[in-house]
Amino acid sequence: MTANSPKLRVPDILERTARSHGPRPALRVRRQGMWKTYSWNEYRQQVRQVARALIALGTQPKSGICIIGYNCPEWFFADIGSIYAGAMPAGIYTTNSAEQCEYIAKHCDASVAFVENQEQLAKFLSVRANVPTLKALVLMQGDSAEAGVYSWSRFLALGLNVPEQDVDRRVAAQGPDDVATLIYTSGTTGIPKAVMLSHDNLTWTAQAAAQLVGGRPDDQVISYLPLSHIAEQVVSLHGPMTFGACVTFAPSMELLGDTLREVRPHFFLGVPRVWEKIQEKIMAAGAQNPPMKKKIAAWARRQGLVGGYADQQRVAKSPLYALANALVFKKVRAQLGLDRSRIAVTSAAPISRDTLEFFLSLGVPICEVYGMSECTGPATASLPDNYRTGKAGFCLPGAELKIADDGEICMRGRHVFKGYYKDPAATAETLDSEGWLHSGDIGTIDEKGFLQITDRKKDLIITAGGENVAPALVEGYLKGIPVVSQAVVIGDRQRYLSVLLTLNAERIRQDAEACGSAASDAETASRDEKFLQYLQRQIDGVNARLARVQAVKKFKVIPQDFTVEGGELTPTMKVKRKVVTEKYKKEIDQLYS
Repeated sequence: MTANSPKLRVPDILERTARSHGPRPALRVRRQGMWKTYSWNEYRQQVRQVARALIALGTQPKSGICIIGYNCPEWFFADIGSIYAGAMPAGIYTTNSAEQCEYIAKHCDASVAFVENQEQLAKFLSVRANVPTLKALVLMQGDSAEAGVYSWSRFLALGLNVPEQDVDRRVAAQGPDDVATLIYTSGTTGIPKAVMLSHDNLTWTAQAAAQLVGGRPDDQVISYLPLSHIAEQVVSLHGPMTFGACVTFAPSMELLGDTLREVRPHFFLGVPRVWEKIQEKIMAAGAQNPPMKKKIAAWARRQGLVGGYADQQRVAKSPLYALANALVFKKVRAQLGLDRSRIAVTSAAPISRDTLEFFLSLGVPICEVYGMSECTGPATASLPDNYRTGKAGFCLPGAELKIADDGEICMRGRHVFKGYYKDPAATAETLDSEGWLHSGDIGTIDEKGFLQITDRKKDLIITAGGENVAPALVEGYLKGIPVVSQAVVIGDRQRYLSVLLTLNAERIRQDAEACGSAASDAETASRDEKFLQYLQRQIDGVNARLARVQAVKKFKVIPQDFTVEGGELTPTMKVKRKVVTEKYKKEIDQLYS
């Protein structure tokens, strides 16, 4: 894609693909033990039927539509159908609490919420009285006798008397630069912000990504990461729609391995934690091999690592690489279900060099992609024939990338968002007058054009699973525990969140007596089992108010409070996060040992 390519809307893409690939398979999902397949014609029909039903419910253009649930065809139909109706779909993470669902629904003025099952329905039922714009709830799976709740089939039936021309008029009223969808993302303050992405943002980026990976109509893709995240939307929703690939929905994260082996996708995106889990399984399986097989595998991995770096340096690989490939790499790829994959990608969070080199040594180079919701997902990308281990790739063709004077990574192009919904102040902080998006990340660009991320200006935590967590929000709740003085949440690149706590000296004895502890100060409290159990109960109460990805799994009490003299606080009493994490590295390491 170029900067001057024609501007298209999301419905333009689906209509074009349905015309070109109508009877070909578009979506596959396992239901009652059997595969159900939707053709591109059926996909289009379902999307338009959703739009008709939304119109029947009185959904107005520019109103919000909430969608919460695991990946399935109905999620796609609800999202694209909302766009056809002129509304703005907003995905919600399945782990979000009822309180968080309420915030998003109120913020986007949601008229309808699509919910996967009874668990997600219960969240909205508990808060719908607080969302005056909410007209209906639609169950994607199952049924309910609750007033204002529709099963999927009853919802679609609402639109049977709505003329197709009404949908056409809604589509015709939209321009390529109009907002098509909202992506809610956590800011450093912890208050979710709604990223406004236009039709052109979505279609240009999806087509650019499809060109990079060489997308073909007979390609197979797996949808399994949260669709509320823009990365998964580009990979499995908007991307395949541009070239007619077939998307298969993994039944669950637990069955991803089985789905990989069955589908054998042509390209595959895994967040770092997914690659780490695959690495752990390969290593565990290898440990069970007889001594001779272990020796062959170790030899092959040495050849793979040297050969992988030879590729990066554009020099010839040793002839032994082909032998290693025949003996080991081909078998590993087949066992993983990646034998047809043209590109294996990681994104959404930093990945360790150890994991990158592990897969490189097995002949599976993992290509890094860097980006953010505000640039519709990718800003840079790597390809198997053009990558550097530990580098985040080169600028997306047709876009611009630069490093500001202070080292901040900035980007500009048709992938850059329109701004934050209802938040012009935050928009002005992120988008400058020349259209440059300021990422908040620090990096460098080498002589070959490869970006390397070196630091973050913002304190946003990105877990190993690719979830963005604003520590300030969680820390605010934890500091609401009366005996807690300071809380520093840890978890960047980790599987879960933990926290370092300091205690309010004036409150320790009171709380200790209440829980039957003999602790009298921070030193004794940090070692007293009864007091630590009391703190755990308080943290459990905080976790109940948060999404699962925000929940704190472990904690450590620091025996002394943070001070300006100790270096942990600024003169204005703000915590110096970097100082704390360096000073208490030993304690943090214990939380993840």
